[in-house]
Amino acid sequence: MYQNQTSLIPKTPPSLFRWLENCLKHGSNSASDNDLPSLLIITDASSVVSWARKIVSFYSILCGATKVGKKLSTGVNCNVAMGSSCNSEELAVLAMVGEKFGLQQLDLLPAGVSLPLRHALDKCRECPPTDWPAAAYVLLGRQDLALSCLSHSGKPIELDSRTDESLVSISTPYMLHLQPVTIPSTLSDTVGLDNSKFEDAESVDGSNTDGMEHIFNSSTQLRYGRDLRLNEVRRLLCSARPVAIQTPVNPSASDQDLQQAQLWQLAQRTTSLPLGRGAFTLATTSTLLTEALTVPKLVLAGRLPAQQNATVNLDPTIRNIQELKSWPEFHNAVAAGLRLAPLQGKMSRTWIVYNKPEEPNVVHAGLLLALGLHGHLQVLTITDIYQYYSQEHECTTVGLMLGLAASYRGTMQPAISKSLYVHIPARHPSSFPDLELPTLLQSAALVSVGILYEGSAHPQTMQILLGEIGRRSGGDNVLEREGYAVSAGFSLGLVALGRGEDALGVMDTLLERLFQYVGGKELPNERSLLSKISTDELSRSTGQLMDGNPVNIDVTAPGAIIALALMFLKTESEAIVSRLSIPHTHFDLQYVRPDFIMLRVIARNLIMWSRVYPSKEWIDSQVPEIIKNGVKGIGIEIFAIDEMDAESFFQAYVYIVTGACISLGLRFAGTKNASAQELLYNCSLYFLNEIKPLSLVSAISFPKGLARFIDRGTLETCLHLIVLSLAVIMGGSGHLQTFRLLRFLRGRNSDGHANYGTQMAVSLAIGFLFLGGGMRTFSTGNSAVAALLFTLYPRLPTGLSDNRCHLQAFRHLYVLATEARWVQTVDVDTGLPVYAPLEVTIKETEHFAETSFGDVTPCILPERAVLKTVRVCGPRYWPRVIDLVPEDKPWWCFRDKTDPFNAGVLYIKRKVGACSYVDDPIGCQSLLSRAIHKVFGWTNLRGCSESTNGPTGASLVTVDQLVSTFSSDPSLIAFAQLCCDPSWNTRCDADFHEFCLQVLFECVSKDRPALLQVYLSLYTTIESMSDQVACSTIASGDSLSINNLKLALAYNEALLRGRFSTSRAGIIQSIFIGSLRKRVEELLNYSGALKDDHYSYLCSGKWPNVEEKRLILLSWYLQWFNVPAASVVKIAVEKVSAKLTPQLSSVPLLRLLFPRTHIDAISEIDKLCISSHVIR
Repeated sequence: MYQNQTSLIPKTPPSLFRWLENCLKHGSNSASDNDLPSLLIITDASSVVSWARKIVSFYSILCGATKVGKKLSTGVNCNVAMGSSCNSEELAVLAMVGEKFGLQQLDLLPAGVSLPLRHALDKCRECPPTDWPAAAYVLLGRQDLALSCLSHSGKPIELDSRTDESLVSISTPYMLHLQPVTIPSTLSDTVGLDNSKFEDAESVDGSNTDGMEHIFNSSTQLRYGRDLRLNEVRRLLCSARPVAIQTPVNPSASDQDLQQAQLWQLAQRTTSLPLGRGAFTLATTSTLLTEALTVPKLVLAGRLPAQQNATVNLDPTIRNIQELKSWPEFHNAVAAGLRLAPLQGKMSRTWIVYNKPEEPNVVHAGLLLALGLHGHLQVLTITDIYQYYSQEHECTTVGLMLGLAASYRGTMQPAISKSLYVHIPARHPSSFPDLELPTLLQSAALVSVGILYEGSAHPQTMQILLGEIGRRSGGDNVLEREGYAVSAGFSLGLVALGRGEDALGVMDTLLERLFQYVGGKELPNERSLLSKISTDELSRSTGQLMDGNPVNIDVTAPGAIIALALMFLKTESEAIVSRLSIPHTHFDLQYVRPDFIMLRVIARNLIMWSRVYPSKEWIDSQVPEIIKNGVKGIGIEIFAIDEMDAESFFQAYVYIVTGACISLGLRFAGTKNASAQELLYNCSLYFLNEIKPLSLVSAISFPKGLARFIDRGTLETCLHLIVLSLAVIMGGSGHLQTFRLLRFLRGRNSDGHANYGTQMAVSLAIGFLFLGGGMRTFSTGNSAVAALLFTLYPRLPTGLSDNRCHLQAFRHLYVLATEARWVQTVDVDTGLPVYAPLEVTIKETEHFAETSFGDVTPCILPERAVLKTVRVCGPRYWPRVIDLVPEDKPWWCFRDKTDPFNAGVLYIKRKVGACSYVDDPIGCQSLLSRAIHKVFGWTNLRGCSESTNGPTGASLVTVDQLVSTFSSDPSLIAFAQLCCDPSWNTRCDADFHEFCLQVLFECVSKDRPALLQVYLSLYTTIESMSDQVACSTIASGDSLSINNLKLALAYNEALLRGRFSTSRAGIIQSIFIGSLRKRVEELLNYSGALKDDHYSYLCSGKWPNVEEKRLILLSWYLQWFNVPAASVVKIAVEKVSAKLTPQLSSVPLLRLLFPRTHIDAISEIDKLCISSHVIR
């Protein structure tokens, strides 16, 4: 009988809201499938059913449903985008992306339904996985990560609706084309500075074509702000304007001679400036392929401020000006060419030919070298190359050979190799006609061969270069033999760079022969070595440097030492180091030249790379005990030591200290190591004080009295080599203390001892300190160390045309050691470069544990070999973490898709409620709570139009102005403007106005602008219900609002019970949701007739015949308290009443039958049971 009755009971109709609520409260597996319409199983259905299926699938995933194929355990199909996920929230986000359910669709959902989905987006927003698609990042509101993802995939950077449909479906329309609201005042003021402010204060012609006018851009200005360091660098390195000469108003004949002497000293400085300018402007601009390259002038004239800026030129009768300007003009053209950014598209062969002059000149020669250093000369054909050679122009040939070798670096390209060997007469076959080539060309050809064969350990090439170290050059200038041998040594070291014993192969005598060149004895098997060489080589063996001795080590030692240093670079070979010993006896000190001791120190430290440590104790450890004791003893027993011994001790000591400083410069190149910087800075002060006492005193104790035993020129050279090494360590940093030292050295009165070489060192040091405008720095890879050694080679030129010991063009090879490790952060919403704090982690090394340090963008990152993590931190921007695997590889090249730093641009997103560091450097404006509460204090209960009479009068900031300062979100700004509307008071009450301001504060301060709609929707829902209860008529009978509120309560309950895998902190305030519950229950208890209507409904099973308002309230009651259908209640009451005794209450039994019904409704049903029992 009972079964027949239940079979006739109509089933409870499906309810999507009820299923969603039960899913949140009890999990997806506990929710009843009867509440899901069968239409949800259909994949291709109408848009309404499709939306319902998507919502069910999202809720299922959030509440623990498992996925098998494309189907969830709840029986609903779901498409999930590719990407990793660690929790249900991340999987839900991927599902939303897979179903193309974006923010626009989310805004169309009821507020309560959207809350769990917004919760998942919010919890994944801070640190989403790195392998998600760009659409997922846009859905989270992380456009910064989306742009980075697109850049790595090679897609267009702009989030354009016409280029990526999936992103449009994910993002709201107003998020697609955000434009900069305002340009920060500090940037606009700085960028807009007139160029005249950058000019030399002493100039009169106002010319801006100094080759540095382009250096001021938004990135460099952001880095230096209103600091005038870049302006000062531009002034110091400008060679396009006459320099000022201080003379009397009425000069005499002797004064004119003084003018010429002073102008000559200044001219040497001016001619050295292009080398520094090339480093300063390295890769900072691009040129149109339809325009010729502009090379700034090199002006050697002076001007006389005391005589109305009259111009004075060097006397041509005293010096050949054109001959003196040959190499400086070459360097000037190299500097102009180095400005071009490398490999931004393929350099056109036509453009190179277009810039080729009719007659060869040094300007085009310098341009060829610069283009080659940037890798552009690969576009030249072999015909073009030999046409250049046929011009027989010395500088052009040098620039072309070095440029080609740099462009084909390490490739061993046969055609280029043949063209280089043409310029090495010693390697010509015996049948080849004799060529008289300058030693300068032969030296350049040797180094070019080394660069071309770099790291290859090519046996035949190594054998050839080994012979060239000890071979007499074919030129007439005997003094250039050392430069030729050094070039051969560099070349041999490059070919076997860092290969150590592996590079030797079957040439077991190569090492012995090198050590013979260093200063060893004649080998017994030298003849057997020569027997292995070809007949052509034997026929030319008479060219070996015998000079009365087996080997002239004064010529061969530098090249051999350099070759050993590069061959065994970083190999930690104790055997090689022990044979490159520092003199330990009086005899050795007399036998080995002091400058060769410096080279040995450098070589030993390059080999024992990991043992170089930036401390005074390490420098002291480089000095043998005999030298230490000798230097100390001189100060005590000055008359007891021979003058020659004293000179030997001090010269050796000075060169050892200088060599150790150069080693530190190479070891810590581009690292900005604070210990190394401080150490070399104090060494510089020490040498400065030894030359001429200053007010600045070195913080490190060194022996005094160097000037008594060492000539001024040697001290000047050592000082400038140390300073140049210091600039290499701080490359690209713009370090202020170092810059002040360099500026002092440039402008000091050197009493005529500052020659072209020392001025070149200062110019290069300034350029290195601001390398690439502060956007580039040096690497410490093997190739980079070799390239830097060319620049730091401790034989500076004595004159403008001095190429005897080291070719001046080699000084530009530092370009091969540079890396663009610059990184700047760009606000994804405004497109402007901004400051952002970074936390950089470097891996553990032999001397240091794993270390994290802070920096502020724009900045230069550590090398790839040690870089482990880069994290955007701080309270103002959304965090972003870039995890790396330290690799001993060069920095990523331009347009490398694997570059995690997107060619130096990191897109970041500012949190709503925080100002940028440009607008608010110290953070006082970003204390939004203080500022906005002050606004609330003046606008509370009043319109904003009245607030101008507040505490500050006309200076009062309104809500919309304040919000637009912190956020560019259009919805927040529009709502803030609505709050400031003067007609506000006429449209709403003060309570609602106060609520809107508080919600606005909540959304802005917590960067949740989407919750503005949720808060207002829930608030207006409850207020609408309250108004309907208070009024005599019901405006609308929408009962879905109750379900919407119940879902909001269910979301809060799920948070408190830990239903979600993330933290229990919700995105909406629990107090607010609790107040919603309280207000609804107050409304339902407001009407006394409601319980009577409920009882009537339960008894009759029909709606009571009452007014519509009471029916609406009854429907709210039944939904809010989860009251079952009247027929279900009636059967339950009959069953319970049959077993009920007068002493028992039916509430426990009813609670078991209706576990999801509110206790208040259970009490009403209990009354029905009691009455039924009485009737029985």
